[in-house]
Amino acid sequence: VARVMAERFGARTLQLVNHRRTVAERPWATPENLERAIGAAAARMDRDEDVLFIHLTSHGAHSGSLAATFWPLGLEALTPQRLKSALDGAGVRHRVISVSACYSGSWIAPLADEHTLVMSAADADHTSYGCGRGSELTYFGRAMFDEALRGTRSFEAAHAQARGVIEQREKQAGKDDGYSN
Repeated sequence: VARVMAERFGARTLQLVNHRRTVAERPWATPENLERAIGAAAARMDRDEDVLFIHLTSHGAHSGSLAATFWPLGLEALTPQRLKSALDGAGVRHRVISVSACYSGSWIAPLADEHTLVMSAADADHTSYGCGRGSELTYFGRAMFDEALRGTRSFEAAHAQARGVIEQREKQAGKDDGYSN
C-alpha cells in the first residue's frame, strides 16, 4: 500500500509494523507509536492543503477494536475513538482512512466527517477475507490498492471497482459467512 501511495500520489510514507523480521528496521505498530506518527506528520503538513492517509490492517474484533499484538508483549488494541482523538488533537484536517480488518465498517461512523473519507474492508457485521501468513495483502488491500487504485486517483472510484472483485474472490475461496460488503 505504501508503494502504491508513493507511486500514484507522491506520498511520503511511514510504516509501523509488528513482525519479528522487521523489528530492527521499522517502528512497532502500537497505538502510542501511531499517535506519535500522526503528531509528527501533522507538524509537517500544510493543514489547508495536505491530506493524511492512514491504512490500518490487523485483526478486527466485532467490538470495533483492532489488534496491535506483538508476542510476548501485551499491547492495547486500537479503537476508532482513539484514532479520531489523535487526529483531532494533532489538528489534521483532511483525512483518508483505510481499515482492512474484519468488522471494519464499525470505524466509519466514529471517523467520517466532511473532511474525512473512511474506507473499510467489511461492514460492521461481517468478516473480511484474504489475510494470513501467505498473503501480503488481504482481498480488500489487493483489489483496492494493488489493482483498482493503479488505474484512477479517485478513492471512491477505486473502492466501487474493488467491491465486485472482492465479492468474486470471496465466493471462489468459499467464504461462508456472507459477503464482507
